Amino acid sequence: MPIRREHRFFYPIDWPQLSAVIRFGRARGACESCGRPHGRTVIHLGDGRWWDDVAAAWRDGRGRRVRLAPGTVDVLGIARRTRVVLAAAHRDHDTANNAAANLAAFCQRCHMIHDRPEHQRRRWRTLFRRKALGDLFRGPYG
Repeated sequence: MPIRREHRFFYPIDWPQLSAVIRFGRARGACESCGRPHGRTVIHLGDGRWWDDVAAAWRDGRGRRVRLAPGTVDVLGIARRTRVVLAAAHRDHDTANNAAANLAAFCQRCHMIHDRPEHQRRRWRTLFRRKALGDLFRGPYG
């Protein structure tokens, strides 16, 4: 995933090489959480279950094989396609901690799930800041 211009100075200068080592060296081009392969288009059901072409099996959001009972899921009606892109993520959300144990190779879905609490915290802080600025310059909200 691209790094925003205003956040680039938080990352080390060799971040692209470090990220490549984690994503393709250690993780061998697959998500370390669910096992989705980098650069391939996968068919998924939107709830974490996805079709693994290599194993010819459905997998859940953690990469374990699952069986779909015939008729329980309208696979053709809800199946979607997604191109998988791996990104290196900081497990503790600290961009200064670049130890190998703190970095993980995640697909888009797993990365968003991992970062959800941090995104919620930032969203709350942004909304709180906007309200505070509104109170300061335009009076209290109604």
